[in-house]
Amino acid sequence: MISEFIEELGAIFILTWKTIVAVFNGEGEWREILRQMVRVGVESVPVVTLTTAFAGMVLALNSYIGFSRMGAGDYTGSVVGVALAKELIPVLTGIVIAGRVGAAITAEIGTMKVSEQIDALYTLNTDPVSYLVLPRFIASIFMLPVLTLYGDGIGNLGAYFVAVYVMKVNPIIYNQYLYMYLEPWDIFTGLIKAFSFGAIIAAVGCYKGLSTEGGAEGVGKATTSSVVISSITILIADFIWGKILPWTLRG
Repeated sequence: MISEFIEELGAIFILTWKTIVAVFNGEGEWREILRQMVRVGVESVPVVTLTTAFAGMVLALNSYIGFSRMGAGDYTGSVVGVALAKELIPVLTGIVIAGRVGAAITAEIGTMKVSEQIDALYTLNTDPVSYLVLPRFIASIFMLPVLTLYGDGIGNLGAYFVAVYVMKVNPIIYNQYLYMYLEPWDIFTGLIKAFSFGAIIAAVGCYKGLSTEGGAEGVGKATTSSVVISSITILIADFIWGKILPWTLRG
């Protein structure tokens, strides 16, 4: 099981490298790239809004309860702001997009594979990496940070609502501690993670689609496997980034 997972990661890395080479060679159609950006970004706004809003609300509620036991409920804003920007929003957005967009990518390309449309591309001297993978890859790596930045705002609005209007934290003190401890680097850290998560979602989704076998049943298995592998890899990448990136750029 572990050896198969590592083997698949290696194959996904090779596909990613081929896609990067195609990007630098100027391959791919911009019209298709823009269409994929709409699919990945604009059409994902509703689910990202709900996910990040309630993530911020739940985190604010539980953070206030924990800090109030130590008489430090006013520090809720600082903890919530940093946690959302550095960890929760990028990871939750990545996993949600993996379930929504990654699964759709695998199902679409997998259906093309089992119906021999991929073979037809080869006969037309068209590279599937440039035609299918590249637009989805570029769209994902650019739109994930945008969705994450949007989610930061929505999550903090949800947290502010719960902390101020439900838990009755002083709004001035809440904002004071939020701006005091939340650094631009915290937000930038989340965007770096989101960029890599977008690459993971696109690469895994496209790879599983291109390697689909076994008709409709195979498409279903490939789609499920795509979501699972993407989610696990996102969590692994989050840990690695957490060890690599500095906590702060101050001093």
